[in-house]
Amino acid sequence: MDIPKEFQQKICSCFGKDGEKWLLTLNERVNHVADNWGLTIKAPVSNLSYNYVLNVTDAQQVSYILKLGVPNFDCRNEMKTMQLYNGIGCANIVKWDEENGAILLEKVDPGTMLSEVTDDEQATTIFTAVWMKLRRDLPIDDNIPMITEWATALTRYIDNYKESEGKIPNEFVYTATKYIKELMDTSDGYCLLHGDLHHENILYSESRGWLAIDPKGVGGDPYFDLISYLINHLMEKQDPKSVLHQRVNQICELLQLDCKRLLKAAVGMSTLYACWALEDGDPYWETTFQCAEWFQEFLEKELDVMNL
Repeated sequence: MDIPKEFQQKICSCFGKDGEKWLLTLNERVNHVADNWGLTIKAPVSNLSYNYVLNVTDAQQVSYILKLGVPNFDCRNEMKTMQLYNGIGCANIVKWDEENGAILLEKVDPGTMLSEVTDDEQATTIFTAVWMKLRRDLPIDDNIPMITEWATALTRYIDNYKESEGKIPNEFVYTATKYIKELMDTSDGYCLLHGDLHHENILYSESRGWLAIDPKGVGGDPYFDLISYLINHLMEKQDPKSVLHQRVNQICELLQLDCKRLLKAAVGMSTLYACWALEDGDPYWETTFQCAEWFQEFLEKELDVMNL
């Protein structure tokens, strides 16, 4: 079985010894699941990230996607989240195996990514439609993690830089923490959030339209689920700051949202993403934090207008 070296390195870097052990058993796991579910293995997808993803067919030659990840809480949480979405706004989950970290998914055909839509206003309109389809109340008894649990990375950042400033000013991290708490405290109701809803996780189905894939599954105010899209595929634009501002305005208009509330969510989440990137040694932190600074600038202008 072909397991690219770059994929192996990424798994080992992210999951450590658990990832190394998983890679050693991956071939066995794939064959076990394929035999149990009556699948014929085809080629892996070309854009592997943190899961091993294969094209497969069943006995009736129906095509599916077989996805295997390191069996852990996040993997099980994704399975649970997909069951809760139940194919509404999201690709269908057909079967799952928690022990082997395996999920059999509807194949989204042709699977065109939202990133291939070159008109940014059109892409944003499509995104908001998918965001709306995914909205549902947070289940009470399903042990879904909360945004506040994710935000502990902000506290870790401050703890690491108590005596001196890190690459992100401490005061900015305090502000981001305050905004996240404010939105959670004033929410009209917590929702089940996708948690990673951006261009590459929205695909086109000829039969069902645009669908989300790969949900993280997290609970919180629905505004938080807008931020991954806002900052994605931005820096390659000729004027990224203007495009970001246009996306904010368009989303607020289409969804009839409170712009100040969205901008507070954006400052909070983009700062959180930047802190995660720093923890992982990812240079992407810098452009992510640039977005956080722009969001804060937009917010201050909105507040100035209110005070006139």
